[in-house]
Amino acid sequence: MSSRLRIIVTGLAGLYPVGGVAWDYLQYVIGLARLGHDVFYYEDTWTWPYNPIKKRHTSAGEYSAHFISRFFKYYAPDLNECWHYRHLHTTSFGMTATEFDKVAGSADLFLNISGACLFPEAIAPNCVKVFLDTDPGYNQIIYSERPAWSENVERWREAVRAHDRHFTYAENIHGSDCLVPKLGFEWRTTRMPVVNALWSDTPARALSTESYWTTVMSWNAFKGKLLYRGVEYKSKDAEFSKLMDLPRKTSVPMMIAMGGVTTPLKWVARRGWGRLSQLLSNTARYRKFAQLRAYGWKVLDGPECTRMPEQYRSFVAQSRGEISTAKHVYVAMKTGWFSCRSACYLAAGKPVVVQDTGFGNLYPVSEGILAFKTSEEALAGIEEAERNYDRHARAAHAIAEEYFSSDRVLTRLVEEAMGDTVPTSRQRAST
Repeated sequence: MSSRLRIIVTGLAGLYPVGGVAWDYLQYVIGLARLGHDVFYYEDTWTWPYNPIKKRHTSAGEYSAHFISRFFKYYAPDLNECWHYRHLHTTSFGMTATEFDKVAGSADLFLNISGACLFPEAIAPNCVKVFLDTDPGYNQIIYSERPAWSENVERWREAVRAHDRHFTYAENIHGSDCLVPKLGFEWRTTRMPVVNALWSDTPARALSTESYWTTVMSWNAFKGKLLYRGVEYKSKDAEFSKLMDLPRKTSVPMMIAMGGVTTPLKWVARRGWGRLSQLLSNTARYRKFAQLRAYGWKVLDGPECTRMPEQYRSFVAQSRGEISTAKHVYVAMKTGWFSCRSACYLAAGKPVVVQDTGFGNLYPVSEGILAFKTSEEALAGIEEAERNYDRHARAAHAIAEEYFSSDRVLTRLVEEAMGDTVPTSRQRAST
């Protein structure tokens, strides 16, 4: 597909305006624009956004809108007029509703990244609508089992079915060992696109053996039990416990930037007792931080130290490498999922020691990426990377170029999404 397309990309950069989330979604916009497409960012989730300064969700949309605008001004100024943040489905930021409706009415491709945004009401009838699953296993179980704790699940199921194509980060979904239910959809696989030029020039300090192996993670468990065929699948906190004592086994310094440590008491939230809820969350965070520090981790407040995109980028650049687990559901279901964050570490030339989710046949896992299943294998990966650090750093950069380059990933995504579909722009030209 060599023709210029009009593409709308959705995401959650306004819902969760923090550095890592911005990079997860907005690199799609930048990457597609660099391929020559006419690209617009759109977000409409009907949900109160999180404010990382106040550390709570809020009914106001100004902070989120400023965050999105600032990202484009700094990293892609040509796109600064090409975004529309629809706050609570009522208030428009960036483009006006009228301006965006004109774009939607002539769109060729709608990429619903994470599937959390509503279709624009004015979307072109022939626009190809893509559901892109970034949370494999979790999404399919929610769709299949409809747990009572999942809000608006029937409406969400209907929205998933309304898409024309279904893509997933579960790159092993068609493998014989993958347990992710296919639900009758024709799943196509994809992965995180990285605009390598935005990472290869990251401002790093001179690295030494005193630099930390790091990760950025959210500790949150799911809102309820995630059950499928009698088996419970859990979040990342369940897997990270396997690495809890890793710093005690090595002299290599390790650091974690962590968020999402809360006490989810529904009765507190329902009564609007914001101060009590914040107090409970602060207490839970203090206890978890203290526990990790007792095991030898240096612990930072993730939303604070990586709040802005440049902070997140610098955090990665100043790391010696990444050490990280995955969500239990990704691991147990052998999804083949690979972290968006880890892809950015690779692009910055940082080796990653990461938990195997079934991606061993998809990526090279002996240089640059060192996969592990046990804490002993994680320790061996760190020691191997330290023995041959320069070689693994070069391999990391090469993997980012070959496997995660936005040019390659997005060219394939667009071609598979469009297939033999005639773009709306060509239809207009022929009439």
